[in-house]
Amino acid sequence: MEEQKTVLTAEGLKKYEDELEYLKVTKRREIAEAIKEARAQGDLSENAEYQAAKDEQRKMEARIEELEKILTNVEVVEDNDDNSGVIRLGSKVKIKDIEFDEVLEYRIVGSNEANTDAGQISNESPLGRALIGAKKGKTVEVQAPMGVIKYKVMEIIK
Repeated sequence: MEEQKTVLTAEGLKKYEDELEYLKVTKRREIAEAIKEARAQGDLSENAEYQAAKDEQRKMEARIEELEKILTNVEVVEDNDDNSGVIRLGSKVKIKDIEFDEVLEYRIVGSNEANTDAGQISNESPLGRALIGAKKGKTVEVQAPMGVIKYKVMEIIK
């Protein structure tokens, strides 16, 4: 069975690569130093600083492993500069919630990058799936627990 690719924007890829570099180079050194200092204090069985440093080391190594797994099977989506007028992964859009007459702005990203607080929604979310392939002026419908929500595509920014 083939592993599913992780879809990222170029921006998301850089963020993950930078985090991995920081953890491998800087954070590993900092934790190793903390462990060394805690060891120098003597009895390791009752040394809370040593245990805390070892716990932090385990968490960091797990995150490094997770990032390496993501980055080994990644598909980078280029910025939407094809001027086709169709929403796709990487597109930034303004949509209008028809019922509440509210304009929202989102960027469609891969699921690993999704962060609604930052205005980034996953291409796998119900709204993301509905928007992919839509053009300016089109109304899309999203099935929600409270019923169907309609959004009108006001603008495709990028």
